Parts: sequence; C-alpha cells; structure tokens
Amino acid sequence: LQKLIHLLQATDDPLIQEQALITLSNSAAFSVNQDVIRNLDGLSVIGGMLSNCVPKVKEKALNALNNLSMNIKNQEEIQVFITQVCRTVESAPLNSDVQLAGLRLLTNMSVTSDYHRKMINSIPCFLHLLSEGTERTQIQVLKVLVNLSANPAMTRHLLRAQV
Repeated sequence: LQKLIHLLQATDDPLIQEQALITLSNSAAFSVNQDVIRNLDGLSVIGGMLSNCVPKVKEKALNALNNLSMNIKNQEEIQVFITQVCRTVESAPLNSDVQLAGLRLLTNMSVTSDYHRKMINSIPCFLHLLSEGTERTQIQVLKVLVNLSANPAMTRHLLRAQV
C-alpha cells in the first residue's frame, strides 16, 4: 500500500495512476487496509487526484475515497474534499461515471449529519440532476437527498432551494 501511494505521488502517467487507484480502492474493502491507507497519508494523496484533468483518474479517485469512507476516522479526513466533490458533481457531464462516483461518495458522507452543511450549496444541483438525470443518476441523487432530509437542520435549505 505504501508503494502504491508513493507511486501515485511520483507519476504523471494517467494509466498508472488509474491502476494504482483501482488497486487502492479494492484494498479498501478490508477495514485494516482502510486504517493503513489513512496512516500512510493516503487519503490526502488520493484526494489530490480529484483535481486531475483525466476523467478516468478522477473517477477512480472518487471510487477509492468512497470505499475508504466506510470508516469514521477516514470520513473525518475525507470531509475536507466534500466541497470539491460537490463541484465535480456539478461540472461533470450529465450521467457520467465521474458524476455517479461523486454522488456515491456524497451518499456515504451524508449518512450522518456531520457534514451536511458542506453540501447545502449543491442542493439546487441535486434537484436539477433529479429531474434531468437518467434513472441511475436519479437513484444516487435520491440517496443523498434522503440522507440530507433526515436532518431537521436541512429542512429549510431543502425547501428553499431554487429549482
């Protein structure tokens, strides 16, 4: 895992980055690896890949963070990327793999109310995706909106959103 994280930092080759991210994502299926990746500063390295201009690399980084977000301690570190993930969802092509990967990560990050406030500005986007997206996109958006709606503090923001 350490070598993969170093490889991500050391290479500009998108194919190598993509494969390293896939391997880290698969490794995150095991809870012990989630802790190891966090302790090796892997979350910030993977999060740094969110600004990559290659859509496949960005998608794989979102998938890896999604798998890593199943751990509460990891969520505490991943939350610094929520605003960037929301912007990615908003700017990605409609129904794209990048958009869906971002929505999946936001779904996991919104299971508890800890980070809901970071998603407030994206509520109009979520509602737009709900009306314009394909069924797959709509399902992912609904999961985020259901999580947000479970928080009474979000009611005003959900009802006042410009659609």
